Amino acid sequence: MDLNKIRKMTDQERVAELNRMKQELFNLRFQHVTGQLENPVKMREIKRDIARVKTIIRESENN
Repeated sequence: MDLNKIRKMTDQERVAELNRMKQELFNLRFQHVTGQLENPVKMREIKRDIARVKTIIRESENN
């Protein structure tokens, strides 16, 4: 996910996006355990996107 896109979101949109990504990560982990995950790199990408959103949320709290 693009940083500029995240920065343009409202706080509520960021939280909603964070929750959506956490749910997606949960689903990917479930697929990984059951052996159905076709692209394991997707888990790493989602984790990084979650970290990006959390960082921007934290930045906006401090400003």
